[in-house]
Amino acid sequence: MRINKYIAVSGEASRRKADELVAGGRVKVNGLVLREAGYDVRECDVVEVDGRIIEPVTEKVYILLNKPLGYVTTSDDEFGRDTVLDLVADVDARLFPVGRLDYNTSGLLILTNDGDFAYKLTHPKHELPKTYRARVAGVLSDKKCGVLRRGVDIGGFVTSRAQVQVVRGYQRSTLVDITIHEGKNRQVRKMFAAVGNPVQELCRIAIGDVKLGHLAEGHYRKLTADEVRRLLAACSGAGQSGRRR
Repeated sequence: MRINKYIAVSGEASRRKADELVAGGRVKVNGLVLREAGYDVRECDVVEVDGRIIEPVTEKVYILLNKPLGYVTTSDDEFGRDTVLDLVADVDARLFPVGRLDYNTSGLLILTNDGDFAYKLTHPKHELPKTYRARVAGVLSDKKCGVLRRGVDIGGFVTSRAQVQVVRGYQRSTLVDITIHEGKNRQVRKMFAAVGNPVQELCRIAIGDVKLGHLAEGHYRKLTADEVRRLLAACSGAGQSGRRR
């Protein structure tokens, strides 16, 4: 088994992150720092990450968390800020976040110890749809909605087609749902800023057809087996509606 997959099925990180661990000299095999990203792990090998011996996990865990504002989406933070793992500290598994949510963005975040699952959900080629509810400043006109639906330049990158639905208009702001197919850094905020309606509040409410629902902020639940299956199925079929033609 290739080293990045071995690390992934050990629940240490996704395969992409595993490659970074190897490149950073943080992986040892049989006591020696591994330098070969393509190394195939043998049955007799002892693999360590940051000095800990790792082995493939036997029980895979999938958690859906409603991330509050003010938490960073990482396993640890160099500035000592609260991390999303603090909210699932009572789960008896070594979890890591699948993808990211900004410090000032709340909502649906998946955590797991299944690196292959995380790899499939976050790989750019899968373009898994993600839906956000945003409160934006000002009136979001039909014309601006059309621009967002067709794709907008957010600084060297033109987004693919998005689904946009105004939920409610207020005198000085608009509540809107938007579904995107990429995962560029602060993409939703940049999209609304590009049409002149900066985001005031942002919450992710769905990934694929798995929804946040009425789960309270800071609380979590386990994904059902059917939800896991549907997410993986969405990865294999996602992207067709979001791609430009």
